[in-house]
Amino acid sequence: MSAIENSKLTVVGAGAVGSSVAYAALIRESARHVALYDIAAERTEAEVLDLAHGSQFTGSSDIIGGADMALTAGSHVVVITAGAKQKPGQTRTELAGVNANILRGMVPKLLELSPNATFVIVTNPADVMAVVAYEASGLPRERVFSSGTVLDTSRLRWKLAKRAGVSISSVHAYIVGEHGDTEFPLWSHATIGTVPILDWVPLDGQPKFTVDELDQIAVDVRDAAYKVIQGKGATNYAIGLSGARIVEALLSDEHTVMPVSTVLDDFHGVSGVALSVPSIVSSAGAQPIRQTSFSPSELALFRRSADALREVKDSLD
Repeated sequence: MSAIENSKLTVVGAGAVGSSVAYAALIRESARHVALYDIAAERTEAEVLDLAHGSQFTGSSDIIGGADMALTAGSHVVVITAGAKQKPGQTRTELAGVNANILRGMVPKLLELSPNATFVIVTNPADVMAVVAYEASGLPRERVFSSGTVLDTSRLRWKLAKRAGVSISSVHAYIVGEHGDTEFPLWSHATIGTVPILDWVPLDGQPKFTVDELDQIAVDVRDAAYKVIQGKGATNYAIGLSGARIVEALLSDEHTVMPVSTVLDDFHGVSGVALSVPSIVSSAGAQPIRQTSFSPSELALFRRSADALREVKDSLD
């Protein structure tokens, strides 16, 4: 397949995350047409109006939106951010149950209006919701996936780049597994340029990375969202940018490697759950790179992540 001309992106959910995805898609010109849909009509129309007022500065992309799902018709990519927020004292399983019901009712209707769309799930818990959306859609697994650890990987590369004294584009490292508490870095493949991470000598005279330091960086990345949420109530800008970047890879048929979360089928023995692994993202969707290797300890962490997500998913059935 090739890049899609006159492309249309629908963002479902006009909250902080959905509006940030739409904003990032407009300023990056990720799609020719952007639609923002939410059942909260007044909020959605206000967000669209605010975004449309900046059209002079966003190139050729345009935006429409509102509470009528018909506005989403003919989309090539649908990014779903809609869902309930986690309330104080509410468990992740309880939140998953609420959002699963929302997706089960919504996905078939969206698919009827955009039968050729690829669906990208951002609603949390994203990995579990990817399985729910996949099952509700009946689509091939490559056309329904979550944004996974694309943002987590960006957080990791940012921290490593600052410490190593290089540009982020020169850091090659991935967070894989759950987008959440059991995620972990693939340190066995992490390099700066061509140099393995533990062998890198910073140019500013700083010492080399240590295993303990890398372990702490992994914890900082895993908990980064909590720090942002504590200070401002939500994370939205970075997930908006990462969502727009995934859309670009799909619409431009880039065949870019990204750690998105697809429903796995015998990937290192793991099936039936969605986990992030390096995947090729193109107009065909997302396809896990099966040749990705794990060290024995990484494989144990990967299966631990799968077990944690399977437990949440099973509670919904």
